[in-house]
Amino acid sequence: MDAELERILAEDYLDGLAAIEAAELRSRRGECQVVETQLSYLRRLVQGRHDIVTSEIDHRRGGGEPGDVTDLVDRLPVILADRLHAPGTGRLPAGLEPGELRGRLVDRLDAITDALERGAPQDAAADVLARAATELADLELEISSLRRSLFDRIDTIQAELTRRYRDGETTVDDLLRP
Repeated sequence: MDAELERILAEDYLDGLAAIEAAELRSRRGECQVVETQLSYLRRLVQGRHDIVTSEIDHRRGGGEPGDVTDLVDRLPVILADRLHAPGTGRLPAGLEPGELRGRLVDRLDAITDALERGAPQDAAADVLARAATELADLELEISSLRRSLFDRIDTIQAELTRRYRDGETTVDDLLRP
C-alpha cells in the first residue's frame, strides 16, 4: 500500500486533470478508492485494538485484576460495540474487500501489538498499556489524515468527471467504447 499511497498523494497526481482522458480519470478514482478502503479497514483494526487496550486500562483503574482473560473476553462485545457509528463523513466504501494489508502503517500496528505481552493486553504492565494506547491513538490520527487526503483526491477527480458529463464533453456511452 505504501507505493500506491505515495504515488496518489504526490503533489503532481492531480496536475492537468482537464487534459486527462475520462477512462484514466475513472481509473485514478478507482485506485484512490481501493487504497481508501484499505486505510478504512486498517483504521478500524487500530481502533479496535485501541478500544481493547483502553478498556483494560479502565478495568484496572476500577479495581480489576490484570491477567483475567475470561473477563476481557466477556467484555469484548461491549468494548467493540462502542464504535458502531464512527464520526466522520459516513461515506460507504466503493468496495468492501480491503485486499492484503501491508506496508509501514501495518508494520507499526504490528509493532505496537507485539510490544504487549504476547499481544495480550490483560497480561501487559500498566506502562506498556499506556504506551500502546498512546501509540494506537497516534496511528489512528495518521491514518485518518491520510484518508481525508484521499477523499480530497477522490472528490476532485469526481468533480472533474461530473463537469465533463454536465458540459457534454463525455457521455455514458463513452463507458461502453473499448
